[in-house]
Amino acid sequence: MTRLRNTASAGAAQWKMCLIRVFLVMYSTAVCGAQTVKDVTSTPFSLTSFEPTSMEASTVSVPEPPLPSLQLQSSWLEVFPSEKVELRCNISGSSDWTIVWLKDEKELVPEPNLSFSADKPILTITAASQMISGSYSCKGQHKTSSVRSLSSTSLKVTVYQNKPKATLSQSPNFNKMFPGELINFKCLVDVASGWEYQLYHNGTEIKAQDTHTIVSIDHSYSGEYFCKAKRGKEQFYTEPSETTSVQVSDPPTPSLKLLSPWLDVFKGESVHFSCEVSEPNWTYSWDKNRHKIEDLDKSSLIFNSVTQTDQGDYACRAHLKDRRVTSGLSNTATVKVYENTPEPTLSKVPDFTPMYAGETVNFTCTVNMSTDWIYQWYENGENIPSATGKTFSLPLSLSNGGYYSCKATRGETTSTIHSREIQLDVHEIPVPHLKNMTEWLDVFPTESVKLSCGMPRGSGWTYTWYKAGEEVKVDDAVSFDPDRSILSISSASAKHEGPYKCKGHLKDRSVSSNTASELSLTVYEEHPKPVMSQEPKADKLYVGESVSLDCKVEISSGWEYLWSKDGVALPHKSRTFKMNDANSSVNGNYECTAKREKSTYQTQPSSRRSLQISEIPVPQLKHGWLDVFPSESVRLSCGMEENISDWTYTWYKDKQKVQANDTVSFDSDARNLSISSAAAKHAGPYSCSGKLKSRPVYSTSSSELTLLVYDTKPRVTLMQEPEYDEMHTWDSVSFSCHINVSSGWEYLWYKDGTPLPLQSGHNYNISSVVTKDTGLYTCQVKRGVDAILHSQQSQAVKLEVLERPKATILLLTGWSEVFATDSLVLRCEVQASNDQWNYTWFREGIQINSLTSEKHSVTPQNNPEQSLYTCQANRTGQPSYSKRSDSFKTKNLLLKRRVLLSISGVLFFGLIAVLLGCIVLRFIRKPAVNDDKPEEENLFLTMAQLKDRSDAPDPMVEYLTDEGLNALPKEADENGTLPITTEEGQALMTESDDTEENKGGLVSFKQ
Repeated sequence: MTRLRNTASAGAAQWKMCLIRVFLVMYSTAVCGAQTVKDVTSTPFSLTSFEPTSMEASTVSVPEPPLPSLQLQSSWLEVFPSEKVELRCNISGSSDWTIVWLKDEKELVPEPNLSFSADKPILTITAASQMISGSYSCKGQHKTSSVRSLSSTSLKVTVYQNKPKATLSQSPNFNKMFPGELINFKCLVDVASGWEYQLYHNGTEIKAQDTHTIVSIDHSYSGEYFCKAKRGKEQFYTEPSETTSVQVSDPPTPSLKLLSPWLDVFKGESVHFSCEVSEPNWTYSWDKNRHKIEDLDKSSLIFNSVTQTDQGDYACRAHLKDRRVTSGLSNTATVKVYENTPEPTLSKVPDFTPMYAGETVNFTCTVNMSTDWIYQWYENGENIPSATGKTFSLPLSLSNGGYYSCKATRGETTSTIHSREIQLDVHEIPVPHLKNMTEWLDVFPTESVKLSCGMPRGSGWTYTWYKAGEEVKVDDAVSFDPDRSILSISSASAKHEGPYKCKGHLKDRSVSSNTASELSLTVYEEHPKPVMSQEPKADKLYVGESVSLDCKVEISSGWEYLWSKDGVALPHKSRTFKMNDANSSVNGNYECTAKREKSTYQTQPSSRRSLQISEIPVPQLKHGWLDVFPSESVRLSCGMEENISDWTYTWYKDKQKVQANDTVSFDSDARNLSISSAAAKHAGPYSCSGKLKSRPVYSTSSSELTLLVYDTKPRVTLMQEPEYDEMHTWDSVSFSCHINVSSGWEYLWYKDGTPLPLQSGHNYNISSVVTKDTGLYTCQVKRGVDAILHSQQSQAVKLEVLERPKATILLLTGWSEVFATDSLVLRCEVQASNDQWNYTWFREGIQINSLTSEKHSVTPQNNPEQSLYTCQANRTGQPSYSKRSDSFKTKNLLLKRRVLLSISGVLFFGLIAVLLGCIVLRFIRKPAVNDDKPEEENLFLTMAQLKDRSDAPDPMVEYLTDEGLNALPKEADENGTLPITTEEGQALMTESDDTEENKGGLVSFKQ
């Protein structure tokens, strides 16, 4: 069995090897058959003998296919409908290849807008629609095998949906051109290229370029201009441009206007002309009697006081300077100047005597020269202010009798003399009586009415009738008897309703009586209009309310009512239409109509009333603080967004109604809930609901707000910046008060328990402390208006303010050194201070920048003017700087040193001279005749004797005695400065005492 199994396995392996060799032979044959000698070089297939257990594969080499190139044969890739694009695809060894065309990397499918040449090297694309747009490329397909080349570079073809439209521009772009001006036209197509332009005037081509210039335009160039463009051999045209209208007009003729009242004037009156054209930007010139008035280019010509020389014909011209256009001459105005004023003529119409009250008389005042006179009328010599016209109409009364005259004026300077007087007599006119000749004065249509009017005495009267102030005319229903004393209405209608009056007229004269007392005729209208009202009378109604509509006709009775909603009739006949528990389904426009119960007469429809049922609003809660402290007050507000005052409110806490008690209260509408002293029992969620005051409308509850009540009062913390234990005068310090709960706090400050002025915010700042600011500082917060909550006071922060140390200037140069030097050495120090300081020196208040040491030397070179010196100490610790020292003046000190030097020299050389004189006298003096004669006292003492004498004068001491010191202030007053520092004065006094003790001997001035 094992041998049979091994034999079977060996046979299966041999069959597999045979199958593999068959497939290899078939593959090699297929490859060789697909290649040509021209474009493929292959390595012969070799089949190596296989061992039963192994096999080796042969190697085949295949060349790269050529890369096609794509060229544009037509002019453009951007085309419009009906234009064509021609593309050519070239490939090396094209006879062995077939061209495959692609659009957007997809092989083209034949369609009517695509055409190919033989073997497809040329593709012609007809731009039928934008679907043709895309990126076109090509590749090669080998004719004898399945080998394809790579794609060529692509060309993007763009097809515009519509023809382009040319744009025509005009420069200058004035709405109106004038003859002789220059104009330019430019045609442009802003898409694609290769355009040739054509310009048309009134439909006729005038130019085949994109620009056209008319150097001097005239009326023949007026008309409509447009352009279009074309391109290609097949003459593809764009859409014509929008039409540009060119209007060539003559310059406007200016209008000369008289702005003053008259052209015929009297001497001293004014004349004012204006020159106007209907277009802006024109200037003007003026002519008088056809001659130009020089130096006058304004639009107005004014004569404030005319004379005879101003008489003449005036005209004007208009000029457009920036376009060099001049108009023709305007209309001419002739100015005439009179020498004297005329006398007016007075006349009266009618000229009856006497006249009757109620009759109207017309006076006419005539001036035969010029126009626009203002007339003044006089009655019995008194001016009538209300009469200013040429004609004075006077409705007469008994008081109008008298003498009348007139005169005329115009302007401020011209006036005529008075006319002659005319006398007027006036008598009373009788009043007619008006009567009703029928039984009633309130009628319905088609009824008849008759009224009569008559005078109590006299004859020859006719009558005029009036209704509502207007004269009654004869028509198909109204008639009169021959003298119009009776008015008859055969068929009354609404137009006949109104108050009637009558007036009498005397025949052949314009004498009219007063009107009679009126009678009012009432005629009910044919179509009355009902009035609709609503209950409740509210602009806004809410869901669940009851609404009633009432329809009423104000006149007559016996009406039946018809109702409709949105034009649809409702099955309701009564006067009142009531709707209970209304909701949005009853919203709409309602109207009603009334008709007679037993006739077809019907009123007009009432005015429409819109009924809108709204949802009940939900109130909103407002609050101040929702976290409060024991005994603090709380105020919550509840209100609607609209018409807040129309509602009252109910409050709830934990869903239970809140009742007023000793700590909880409400205002009049319960809009505000106030808790006068909060406690833990007041904590919890609050809400509210509203009720309309005027009607039983209830809202739902508002959203809840939760009130938190702390168990203890708030605590505050006080901090100091900077945190120094000691501060010095002029330092700044800031205290800040902190609380970490709630908001709306106002901060209170205390020093040693005494309240300090309020400062905004939580900081209390002292910009420059003084010693009186020393003390214990605390702070406290509060909030509220009516019931104020105070926190506990903070911990105390101690502030100690020390006086800032002051710098002092000392003189280091000794008195004994005055003979050896001409300079002074000053030293700045802070007395009673062991700290390390730096120093800044100032001369006349200006810092000496180069000096930072404690010493400063003053010499004639660096201080020729002997200035005023101060200094200041500085350091890094506290305090960081000292007060500035007192001023030190060097002038008097140097002067005294020079004086001392001079005196010392004089004394020294004087003593030497005295000593030498004594020695000489000792040798040359003759001996005394009588030896017993007592010796004369020596006038000059020796140095030894001087030392032994306590009363010997010392010049240095005398200079430095009190007399000298007392003279120093006078010198200081003369110089305006202090002579020396306090230390120097003390030094001088000390040296004076030392001089006494040393019995006149010279001592050192060194301090």
